[in-house]
Amino acid sequence: MKNFLKKNITTSPLTSFLFIMKLLFLFLAFSTFLSCKKKDTENPAANFQLSSIRVGTTPLNTSDGSFNINIPVDQLIVATFSEALDVSSLSNSIFLIAGNDTVPLAFSFLDADKTFSAKPNSNLNNKTTYLLQITDALQSAAGNSFPGIIISFTTINASLKIDSLIAGGKNLLVTSRVTDVDRNFSAIIKFNHALEPASLTPSSINVYKAGPSAPITWALSDSNKILTITGTSPLVHFEKYTLWLSNMIKGSGDEIFDGFSKDFYTAIDTTPKFPLLSDDDLLNTVEQQTFKYFWDFAHPTSGLARERDISGDLVTIGGSGFGVMAILVGIQRNFITRQEGIDRLEKIIDFLSAADRFHGAFPHWMDGNTGNVISFSPNDNGADLVETSYMMQGLLTVRQFLDANNSQENDLITKINALWNAVEWDWFTKNGEDVLYWHWSPDKGWVMNVQVRGYNEALITYFLAAASSTHTIDATVYHNGWAKNGGIINGKSFYGYTLPVGEDYGGPLFFAHYSFLGLNSNNLQDDYANYWTQNVNHSLINFSYCTDNPKNYFGYSNQCWGLTASDNPNGYGAQSPTNDVGTITPTAALSSFPYTPEQSMAALKFFYYTIGDKTWGDYGFYDAFDPTDGWYASSYLAIDEGPIIIMIENYRTQLLWNLFMSAPEVTTAMNKLGFTN
Repeated sequence: MKNFLKKNITTSPLTSFLFIMKLLFLFLAFSTFLSCKKKDTENPAANFQLSSIRVGTTPLNTSDGSFNINIPVDQLIVATFSEALDVSSLSNSIFLIAGNDTVPLAFSFLDADKTFSAKPNSNLNNKTTYLLQITDALQSAAGNSFPGIIISFTTINASLKIDSLIAGGKNLLVTSRVTDVDRNFSAIIKFNHALEPASLTPSSINVYKAGPSAPITWALSDSNKILTITGTSPLVHFEKYTLWLSNMIKGSGDEIFDGFSKDFYTAIDTTPKFPLLSDDDLLNTVEQQTFKYFWDFAHPTSGLARERDISGDLVTIGGSGFGVMAILVGIQRNFITRQEGIDRLEKIIDFLSAADRFHGAFPHWMDGNTGNVISFSPNDNGADLVETSYMMQGLLTVRQFLDANNSQENDLITKINALWNAVEWDWFTKNGEDVLYWHWSPDKGWVMNVQVRGYNEALITYFLAAASSTHTIDATVYHNGWAKNGGIINGKSFYGYTLPVGEDYGGPLFFAHYSFLGLNSNNLQDDYANYWTQNVNHSLINFSYCTDNPKNYFGYSNQCWGLTASDNPNGYGAQSPTNDVGTITPTAALSSFPYTPEQSMAALKFFYYTIGDKTWGDYGFYDAFDPTDGWYASSYLAIDEGPIIIMIENYRTQLLWNLFMSAPEVTTAMNKLGFTN
């Protein structure tokens, strides 16, 4: 140390003096530090601190110069300290001040008195700066004094709210669906504060549906508290719209608006969209327009029906089975000549004779140019027995129509018989089981493993399997496999109609159509059901469910009904009373004409005259619509188009029923399975 001092003070008198002053300063600073540490230890009051403070769930920043904004006006002030409080000291030590006013506070305590909550005597004012002062008069239960703090915060702006909203004569401030809104749209919206006109722009006010927005104007009145929105042209009828107000709308005093959105549904325009026709002419019109799908839109090479209107070269076997029956209707109704129809049938049958088959059964899909299978799914790349049965139902019907005395037609009879006799129905019992299997693949075998069991759309599959003279099945396969030894029996009543077989409420309505395009269910009965009663009651249950409309969907009525498999807003689904998603499918009601002629005619007139501007196109009725969702399909599906033309014709003349039921194989199947009619 001596050497150190000597070295540093021998330079110059001034330097030595400054060095000594530095040492003295360090000594004093160190002494002060030790003194403070000692006081902290000896004075517990220094540890009495504010741990946290918030208004509602919004924390307050306590740092000097901090800026707390957007603080709620209707929440408690909650503060937590490091020590339990002397609760008697709070009233004289905590103040909430706005300008010259002090806000009365009511205190309560928790966490062993370490936390207080302060409730103002009323909500705080919006857009106001407050000072929360906690003075050094605040004491802990141990007698320690709080050092004091002042916290500044500014409350949120006032809320701009809608007091009332009447649109098209309907109150839109309800949680339920708002329907039948006047198409000459006018919405009167009353707010709790005056609006800032500059915040009303085309970007902040909209009335829209799927597609373009409705053209509108708006105006303010009542000191800018009332906003009136007016459509400049009528809204589209029977449509879902949304009234939308942006949260960018503000009050004239910067009040904050949360935004608003409400769906509503416009009233129906009952003006007929097409000229009125007699009932008979209307049925002609529907049949002829639907026929175009299978004639004009058929695949040019194969003549088969495309799966849907955007399927390109992909054709469908089941839908094409419906299509060959539709060609017979076209001939019968003079939509085409007999020769045109025979030539088209020849093209189809020749193509099928050369196309892919698996143990005589066709795939679900194939290429309309080559006849090669197109996989329906990764494992479904071979035979589809149910789709094959729809084709065979159609081909047997065609065979019964053909004239054996005409050489061209007689040649077609021979080719149809070859296709029919080649189907190995018994192969699909999978080595002799008492049930038929839906699929078989040449490289994956029975991997799909889907048994065909009732009750559904596949009754015709067992019927034809029993009818075959070359590859028939035993009756036990029908009774044990399809009928599940009586397991298909239902017997319960729905809406007053007893359902002999099948699932509750009957399932999708195509169950009453696909198997019965040729198979006439009039007086058809076996051990399990009278199938006329089954199909009539199934249709009436479906009609009654839509009329009842337990899910309160928009548009359902005794004129707008029909639940079955079809497109829907989310893709494709099998709609039914137990799987009701709000989608109405015209084929459901129209293909039920033989069972429910009055209800089906009412639906037809509604679909065609009342909403035909939405549902009618080049090939008849579009596949489906969901008015609740504001969705109207523009698609066509062969399996939905076919039953419409076929079942309307069966209702009118029983053409297809009479032809199919005249086949000798039908008598064979009925006798084997125990059917009577």
